[in-house]
This record gives sequence, C-alpha cells and structure tokens, in this order.
Amino acid sequence: MLTTHPFEDDKLREECGVFGVSGSDSAAALVALGLHALQHRGQEAAGISSFDGHHFHTHRAMGHVAGNFDRDDVIRALPGDCAVGHVRYSTTGETALRNVQPLYAELASGGFAVAHNGNISNAMKLRRELIRRGSIFQSTSDTETIIHLVATSNYRTLLDRFIDALKQIEGAYSLVVMTPEGMIACRDPLGIRPLVMGKLDGAVIFASETVALDVCGATFERQVEPGELVIVQNGEIRSVRPFAPMAPRPCIFEWVYFSRPDSIAGDQSVYTVRKEIGAQLAIETPVEADLVIPVPDSGVPAAIGYAQQSGIPFELGIIRSHYVGRTFIQPGDKVRHLGVKLKHNANRALIKGKRIILVDDSIVRGTTSLKIVQMMRDAGAAEVHMRIASPPTRHSCFYGVDTPERAKLLAAKLDLGGMTDFIHADSLSFVSIDGLYKALGEAKRADIRPKYCDACFTGDYPTTLTDQDDSVAVDQFAMLAERVN
Repeated sequence: MLTTHPFEDDKLREECGVFGVSGSDSAAALVALGLHALQHRGQEAAGISSFDGHHFHTHRAMGHVAGNFDRDDVIRALPGDCAVGHVRYSTTGETALRNVQPLYAELASGGFAVAHNGNISNAMKLRRELIRRGSIFQSTSDTETIIHLVATSNYRTLLDRFIDALKQIEGAYSLVVMTPEGMIACRDPLGIRPLVMGKLDGAVIFASETVALDVCGATFERQVEPGELVIVQNGEIRSVRPFAPMAPRPCIFEWVYFSRPDSIAGDQSVYTVRKEIGAQLAIETPVEADLVIPVPDSGVPAAIGYAQQSGIPFELGIIRSHYVGRTFIQPGDKVRHLGVKLKHNANRALIKGKRIILVDDSIVRGTTSLKIVQMMRDAGAAEVHMRIASPPTRHSCFYGVDTPERAKLLAAKLDLGGMTDFIHADSLSFVSIDGLYKALGEAKRADIRPKYCDACFTGDYPTTLTDQDDSVAVDQFAMLAERVN
C-alpha cells in the first residue's frame, strides 16, 4: 500500500502548535483561524477548548483544522471570551482521540485545559510515581503528567501548584493553560520551543509563531521569555519568573525547517535566515552547474540564497502538487513507484541535459532524496548534485520532534561518501555547523555554551534525559540477565 500522506514523508516531523485567546467575544473563531496558520506544525489532529465564565467546552477531532473547525455549528458550541487550541503531531502517545489536545480535567480548583508544544523527557518516570500514588491516567500523552502534578501538589493556590508541577518536569515545553481564574502561558527555562504574545482589540493572544498573529490580524507584542509565566486575569497581564535564570537554548531547527518562512523566530526573519543558510552552502560547497533547483517547498528559500551567492540560475525544476491528500494504491513495485509522482514531478523540459544542484532542508532516512535524485536522472539531468541546508542529522530529538531512532538516521549509519552513494548523487554536501550559526549571526565556538539547541546535529543535549537514560539502563539490564540465564 502506498500513501502520499505528508506523515510518510522522509522529513523530521513537526511537533505541535498552540494558540490561545483571552478577552475576545470571538475567542474560539480566532483560535480556529490561528490554528489554520499553524497547521504545518501538526497535521494529525486538532482541538479547541473554551470557557464562558461558568463552563468549559471542548471539541477535538482527528485530521486537519479545515473540515473540523470551519463550520459555524462547531464554533457556536465553543462559547466564551477565552479559548485555547492545539494542532498535533504525536511525538509521545498513540494516535488516538484521547491524546488530542487541549487535554481537560476537573481539579479541586475547577476546570483545567492545557495545550502543550514540546516533550517532557522524564514523563514516564513521573507517570510511574503518580500511578503508584493513586493517579488514574486517561491518555498516553506526556502532557497529562502536568495535570496530575498540579492536582496532587500540596501548594494552596492554583498558580503555586502549577509552578510546583513545572519544577518537577524536564525537557521542552511551551504551554497555554486555561482555568476559571484566567489564562497562563509559559516556556521552559531554556526556551527550547517557541511562544509569542500579541494583542487584538484588547484581547491577549499567545501563539507558537508570529504568522498565526498575522493571520488573525493581531499585533506582535513580544516573545514569552524562557522560564517566564505570563498570567492574564480580568484583562490584566502580569509576569512571574519562578526559575533560576539560564542561558536560553532555542531549537535551531525552527529556523531550518519547522517555522513557516513568513514567521519571525527570536528577532530574526525565518525566510532571511534560510536564504543566508543557502548562501553559506554556496560559499562552503561550490560546484559547477547550470541550475539551482529547490526540493519544494521547504528547500525554496535556501535554494534562492544558494543561487544568488553562486550566480547560478534558480529554476523550479520540481513541481509539487498541493492537492494530494491521502491516496491509496494497491501493492506492486511499479505502481508504487509511479505513485511518488502524485506529489512531486520533474519539469522535464527544463532539466534535460543540465547539470543541476538540488537544495533541500535536511536528510533523515535518505529515502526521499534517493527518489528525487532518480527523478532528475529519469528526466535527463546530466549531473545531479545535492546540497543540504542543515548539518547531518545524526542524533534523535527528545524535545518534541518526531525523529526516527538513531539507527534509522542515514547520517548516523554512513559517512559522506556512503550517503552520496546511497542517494545516487554525483556529489552531496551539508552546510557546516559553523555555517549554520553564521547564517543566524552567531559564532559556534567550542569554548562557549551554544546559543541554540543543536542536539540533532551534535548530540549536545541541553537537559537531562531521564526516561531515555532509564530505558537504556533497562535494556542493558535485560541483556545482562539474558547472558546470565
């Protein structure tokens, strides 16, 4: 069976997107609009919860925002001037409606709805402890751990209970929480996952990316700072910083791939940074060629930068269909191969006889790169050179990005020559980690702490990985026991 569903692409899969509104009569409708703009961050499921001053209302569904939240009857069933929403791609927990966010629970203090972007790296350990103490989990999502930690905290106020919960978790989180007392938005102390704040006609809005503010007509105010909690209550905004200050380590892949190019991440245009990465690629890895061709759509800005720096013409040599949903084709190698062209097809008249440079954002397993190189050869390309706008992805992410286990990452298995042979390219090069930092206006130095989380390239994880370490320990113990027996 062949599927052309975007989840099956050979890409690092986006984590999630969150959006919250406090103080608008059209809160749920604004959230739906914001989630449309964040759809690229999670295409598996979507949900919205609202609060009307007395009751919480929730609608969650599998699939895209469109079709689930573009109906008047759905939005009317989500009344209130506060609402929070979420688009999901699962990085922990099974694909099931019970894991679709916002997650909601009735606590002693009242309703509690939470939307989470990130991954809690000690969630399994905390979950085991909570279950031993009597907690009953309703999902397999790591986010539910936060709810139980709040519920079982010994502190008196809801805010203190929430802070107590946050101080027990490790990893990455950007959270928007809705309670009867108001809305809380926060980021982990390292700021690994993004979160911004905006305003619209007196309403306060939180979103994973600035593009979501643009789409709903809100003005960008500022980032939610790493380790900061922003509380919106009765129209008033206040900030709490309960953690010791730490040097931030935002995820560098937000600039490489995850964020929409029309977003501002940190204080930098994502589109401009991606063009600069392409320019660095051209400086570091020049090659004689006739055309620079992006692998659509994520490779386009870097390809423009490569072309401008190298002076080699930029052309759309691969045409992508934007109308391919989920398509099933009966098994069979020939039909399976033909099905790839449902999504990408070569611009044959342009490519024939040309030496081409393909520019893409990353290589994960390498299977898509192999198919695209072959597509170019089938279209008559004289030479096919591949340039990648990120360093080799050699390590898995444990902060909210669904990467394959390390053994399935092409760069973890093969050296550059082996990868080049695998994808059947005439040459293959990646931007260096120094070049990537230069594109961001930074210097990567061994003697100072990196400004970004670049663990997927370097293996330098900025936090402890309790569950991962425990898993390795369990596996090693099992292997030892097997040998003994």
